[in-house]
Amino acid sequence: MDRTTSTAIVIAVIVLALAGMVIGWRGRQRRQAHLPRPDAVPADPGTELFSAEAFYVATTMADDELNRVAVAGLGFRARATVTVTDSGIILSRAGTAETFIATAALRGVDRATYTIDRVVEKGGLVRLAWTLGTTPVDSYLRLTDPVDAVALIDVVTPLLPTPVPLEGDAT
Repeated sequence: MDRTTSTAIVIAVIVLALAGMVIGWRGRQRRQAHLPRPDAVPADPGTELFSAEAFYVATTMADDELNRVAVAGLGFRARATVTVTDSGIILSRAGTAETFIATAALRGVDRATYTIDRVVEKGGLVRLAWTLGTTPVDSYLRLTDPVDAVALIDVVTPLLPTPVPLEGDAT
């Protein structure tokens, strides 16, 4: 086999792999097409209680850390600012529209160690459990300052509509 043939085979394999990834991503988006877009930030989001820089890791189906939500811009990792107000949580992610999680949609907040494509030290992620439409989902954040992770949990906990024990491994 000459060099040109070998190069063509390698390029073909790479193109097929990329095509497979695109087809898989589009299939995931079709399967999740029933999910609504997250709420837009209201004109008056309320009094700011907390704000910090974070890395938005992912949003997954509730208690299924490996099942990424791929709709409405929730499928992409990005630098973010998380702002907690008395009416909800605002996720401002680079490159996409802000996401608003109303306090009524919150289901819980705790620490996690892993989610899709991210494993960190024990409790290195903050998991925000909430409801997207009628579908329970979990959003994972890695706060820039570990002290902010504790503060975020402390600020969000009193906003929870009712204490709901989170199921699954949140270690």
